[in-house]
Amino acid sequence: MTHRTNDYGQPVGSDIPHWQPPSEPDAECLAGRFCRLEPLDVARHAEALWQAWQVPAPEIDNDTEARARWTYLGGRPFDDAAGCRGWLARMSAARDMRCYAVVDAIEARAVGMAAYLNIVPADGRIEIGHLSFSPRMARTPISSEALMLMMAHAFDRGYRRLEWKCDALNAPSRRAAERLGFRFEGIFRQHRVVAGRNRDTAWFSLLDGEWPAVRECHRRWLAPENFDATGRQHRSLTSMTAALRHDPFPS
Repeated sequence: MTHRTNDYGQPVGSDIPHWQPPSEPDAECLAGRFCRLEPLDVARHAEALWQAWQVPAPEIDNDTEARARWTYLGGRPFDDAAGCRGWLARMSAARDMRCYAVVDAIEARAVGMAAYLNIVPADGRIEIGHLSFSPRMARTPISSEALMLMMAHAFDRGYRRLEWKCDALNAPSRRAAERLGFRFEGIFRQHRVVAGRNRDTAWFSLLDGEWPAVRECHRRWLAPENFDATGRQHRSLTSMTAALRHDPFPS
């Protein structure tokens, strides 16, 4: 990033011509080919999400597996369908985030949840988080497309910085961030206390100037010709975005 010098001979950040803060995400639905993101509505989505977050295989300890998926989010915040409904009600009512239900386009049922948070229009930054994806999204393009839709929507609205944060020990989340095109920025040591444990936080970001190249990777990965008749990808998104990764702090 280039800098300029002010009247006192000090280096300062570059000007942002015609900058206008974006508006906050509203209640519109984000539609893709494999899924759509609907603003979280307890009446419409709670039962489907409760069912989706359960482990379908009878030979697996459902409760253990279901709780393990929430480890890096601080633990599952509910024990039964009523508790799930109450938690979703609190999440959907939160004023500092915008929660979405991820709806399978074929089954028309909610199979996961995601949110925008840390929304700061004045600085043009926004974060994607609270990713609670169910086993029904595993090994399908739904989880990738859902996040791609959120990324595109943020930049389309005029945000200039998109953030991704996760527990530094959450290797799958860190891989997902880089696969989608985010760049690793570093570790905030002893950043939080979660469920009585220390949490170091890994920070990733994507800037508006980097987005066009990442968006093209997303477009090529989602293209119908990238999937065979069984839905298996021909070329991975990781291989496409790997070529874009470089020092996130160039001189």
